[in-house]
Amino acid sequence: MAAFNKFDSFIEALAEKKHNLGSDTLTVALCASGNAPVATNTVLADLTQIAYTNLSTRVITTISSAQTSGVYKLILADLVLSATGAVAPFRYIVIYNDTATNDELIGWYDYGTNINMSNTDTLTIDFNAVDGAIALT
Repeated sequence: MAAFNKFDSFIEALAEKKHNLGSDTLTVALCASGNAPVATNTVLADLTQIAYTNLSTRVITTISSAQTSGVYKLILADLVLSATGAVAPFRYIVIYNDTATNDELIGWYDYGTNINMSNTDTLTIDFNAVDGAIALT
């Protein structure tokens, strides 16, 4: 899995109660290589997404949201994207909070090159089940 990059606004949004990572609906957005997210983006409307016509659900399942010895970990279930036809190429997988009023952004993964999906293709987004998709100390 590519390295996680957090948006600058994520920590402030946590402090100002815009996120409840244990219960809010987290979703992925997909962006093409020409529309890279940048750390200063704050809300989903800041991004240019691909069309999702031929793609399965992008909603992420939260397994746990807890802290141990002062380290908080958000454990997410791997998400399998399934194509039901051609899907526009994408390079960036962005996590955003679909429950938050403005769809606040959390972070993104850069796969380094475009991902192409044809009919019946699948892509597993492998969130780290040990260290957490997000870990805060």
